[in-house]
Amino acid sequence: MLHIQDTGSGRPLLLLHGLTATNRYVLHGSRLLERKGYRLIAYDARAHGESDPADDPSAYEYADMAGDVLSLLDEREIERAVLVGHSMGATTSMLVALEHPERVSGLVQVTPAYYGQPYAEESHLAYWDRLAAGLETDGADGFMRVFEPPPVEKWREPVLKFTRQRIERHRHPEALADAVRIIPRSAAWDGLDRLAEVEQPVLIVGSRDESDPTHPLLVAEEYTRRLRGAEFAIEDPGHPPLAWQGSRLSRAILEWLSRTGLSRA
Repeated sequence: MLHIQDTGSGRPLLLLHGLTATNRYVLHGSRLLERKGYRLIAYDARAHGESDPADDPSAYEYADMAGDVLSLLDEREIERAVLVGHSMGATTSMLVALEHPERVSGLVQVTPAYYGQPYAEESHLAYWDRLAAGLETDGADGFMRVFEPPPVEKWREPVLKFTRQRIERHRHPEALADAVRIIPRSAAWDGLDRLAEVEQPVLIVGSRDESDPTHPLLVAEEYTRRLRGAEFAIEDPGHPPLAWQGSRLSRAILEWLSRTGLSRA
């Protein structure tokens, strides 16, 4: 069973977090959108946060998580929603938009890091495997012994701090380890050319590589180029990523919703 928070009223916004995060780490506690008349539905993905593990330890493919989105929309009797996805959540929401466009009224892609196909570099996959092994053997402590913060000194301590806080929120670290192994190897869609199929309004939120190298700015820029009419937002140089700042991110989303006509229920 998924742990779900459903607050506010008005046009529904479904929040999808990243791998090893929880529903808190999309808007970081900001209630601005709720106060402005939107319904926020946030949930912990399978094996994340307070949600239960999958019945099958291999069921952490992007198709499985997209199925959870559709089931959640059905259960809440929501015909269409704006999907606000961060990292893994961005990929999941894009898959839903590609395969079930009738359920999606708009997309916010926060620091996308995925070209639709599994990661191919063995060193990259080996790193995720080490993180998974750390979770299995020693929970948050094991994960943090392996975790590699950004190389720029300015960002190392803040990233180490909030990463530990994030990892300590998971009730089933051994099941989360399954997701950490499988997600980087999971295919979502067949290459970036498919992004041309998306007709809904899209907001892309990038981050600069010096603070967030695991979400390359090049990917966000490529999404913006390929998604017709997509808007792009990013923090000013030297500032924390917009994706880390709940109130500023919410304000950027609110203004985009207004410009695209999605502010109307």
